[in-house]
Amino acid sequence: MSDSPKAWDSELVRKWLDRRLEAARFDQAAADKRGYEAQDDYDKAAAEEWVCRALKAVDCTDDQAAFGGRLKALLGQDEYRITGIYDDRRFDRCVRAHLRKLIKMTKTNEGFENRWRSQ
Repeated sequence: MSDSPKAWDSELVRKWLDRRLEAARFDQAAADKRGYEAQDDYDKAAAEEWVCRALKAVDCTDDQAAFGGRLKALLGQDEYRITGIYDDRRFDRCVRAHLRKLIKMTKTNEGFENRWRSQ
C-alpha cells in the first residue's frame, strides 16, 4: 500500500487522530457560538469528528493496509448517520472528502506528522 520509503508508525497515526478529534470538537463549539452563518463550518467539523471516531472505534491503525482497507470500507458506505447536524448532504460530502484525504495520506504515508490544530 505504501509508496513511501518511511515505515508505518501506528502510534503517530493514533496521535494524529486524537488531535484531529480534539480540534474538530473545538471547531464545532466555535461554529455553534457563531450561529446561523457558521452552520457549514459546524457540519465540516462534525464530519471530521465522525471520521476520527469511526477510525478510533476499531483497532486498524497497527497495519497500513488494514487502515487503508477500513478507510475504503467507510468510503463505500451509502450514508453516514449522525444527529445534530444542519445539512445531511453537506455532512456526507464532508465525510467523503475527509476519507479521501486520509486515503491519500495513508497511501503515501505522509501528513500524519502534521498535528497542528488547523490543517
